[in-house]
Amino acid sequence: QDTVMKEVPARLSALSVLVFGGAKTLGQLAAAEQVKPPTMTRIVAGLEKSGLAKRVADPQDARKMHIHATPKGVRLMHRGREARIMYLARHLALLADVELTSLSNAVEILERVIRTWD
Repeated sequence: QDTVMKEVPARLSALSVLVFGGAKTLGQLAAAEQVKPPTMTRIVAGLEKSGLAKRVADPQDARKMHIHATPKGVRLMHRGREARIMYLARHLALLADVELTSLSNAVEILERVIRTWD
C-alpha cells in the first residue's frame, strides 16, 4: 500500500508527459521523467492497470511499443489543469494592481530567461 501511494505522483507526472507531450516509447518517457527504464516499466504498468495509459505496437517495428494516454487519462489531466488554473485565477484576482504589475514584470523576465535555454 505504501509503495503504491509513493508511485501516484510519479504516475501522474508520467501521464502528464503523455497527455501534454504526446505518445512516447518507454525509453523516451523514462528519460523525460529522469528515471531508469525498470522504474518506468512499473509506473506504466500502474497507469495501464488504472486505465490511464496503454501500450501500442509501432506499425513499422512491432518490437517497439509506444505508450499513449487513454481518453480517461486525458480527461483526468485536463480536469486537474482546469482546477489549478481556476485556483490560481481566484488568488490572482485578490492581488492589488501594484502586485499584478510586479508579477507581470517577473513573468517577462522569466520568459526571457527561458528563451535562452538550449
